[in-house]
Amino acid sequence: MTTGMEMPEQPRSRRQTRAAILTHLLQSGGSFRPPLAKAVRLSEASLSRILFDLKAEGLIEEVRRPAPYVGGPTGLVSLDGSVALAAVELSAQWLSVGVGGLSGELHYTERLPLPKAPTVETVGRVFREAMTLLRDWTRRRHITLSQIGVSIPGLGRLTISGNPIIPCDVGRISAMIGEMFADVPLEFTNSVVAHATFHRCRTQNYPFSGTHLFVFVSHGVAGAWMDDPSEADALQPVELGHMVFGPEGPRCRCGHLGCVEAYTSLAALAELLGVSDTELLQLGSEWVHAIPLSTRVRQELRRRLFRLGLAIGNTLNVKPCGGVAISGWPSLLSDDDRNAVVEGIDACLLGGRTLAQVSIAFVPPSTGNDPQAALAFAAFCLASRGGMPATSTEAA
Repeated sequence: MTTGMEMPEQPRSRRQTRAAILTHLLQSGGSFRPPLAKAVRLSEASLSRILFDLKAEGLIEEVRRPAPYVGGPTGLVSLDGSVALAAVELSAQWLSVGVGGLSGELHYTERLPLPKAPTVETVGRVFREAMTLLRDWTRRRHITLSQIGVSIPGLGRLTISGNPIIPCDVGRISAMIGEMFADVPLEFTNSVVAHATFHRCRTQNYPFSGTHLFVFVSHGVAGAWMDDPSEADALQPVELGHMVFGPEGPRCRCGHLGCVEAYTSLAALAELLGVSDTELLQLGSEWVHAIPLSTRVRQELRRRLFRLGLAIGNTLNVKPCGGVAISGWPSLLSDDDRNAVVEGIDACLLGGRTLAQVSIAFVPPSTGNDPQAALAFAAFCLASRGGMPATSTEAA
């Protein structure tokens, strides 16, 4: 976002400069030196000095590639594939754990099923079992982890000790992981932030590079503000699934009636389609082809998508931005059906897309590939602190 008057550049610490380079490489997949220097606002001489340090620390590598133009550079800078990250992702059905690299490849994965009626105690035991497997696997291979990223659905800044979707004590889990991996930086996040990070860093031709709202429609409905990666609050979850549209509506898991989530979550979709949650999950993205929609069901589906659009539009009224990326089951639908979401956004007061100049894009669902979203979040955590120790305060 720019204003009519350009503000002078603020001095950046060494950590911030390194973070700018690493996050750009994370999102681009690699870059030649001249465009990298331009992207992170550094002279090529300054960039060379920092790249020398990052290469010596094993965070980046530079390989020869054909020049993009005659006489152009041939050294492609990318993140080093030897850096090991741990990803832990909690979903409605299981806890996934894995070890992978900065570019998204997974070297090890485990999926542990959750009990049908999970409690804080039983979920805690599944976490301990998963982390024991992770510790044993890394020890046998003498692998040193550089970051652990944990994704938990419904986690918010004010609910660090509790969780509204899957019962778990995040404080106890954090302490347990900290004991088992004492020197490894550990970060927790909401599932929507992890999936937003996955799309921004892993999805080819992701539609937005600047500030935007990412909306994730799955077991819950939530959003994340996606800002400049170098900012401390670049990824912020926003709750929009519990806006109430009617006191006579279906009961939501939060206890209220008529929330947008009660109309548009996967559970609500399964009920509307006349199938079980399990059957819908097993079909995955193929449900749009496998389940025929009657005229009545399609009309009701569009009414629900319109309400989802209203919730998104109201969220944009709180914090305007230039784009909205929508992921989840609505992105599988035809343009005619998805247009109901856009109509809902436009129906909001203060102008919808017309006055706010908001671009809307639908991106593929990223559910079912656990723990890829948590792995992308772990990579982002490492990159955003410049690859430096979590406790480092080293300045420029």
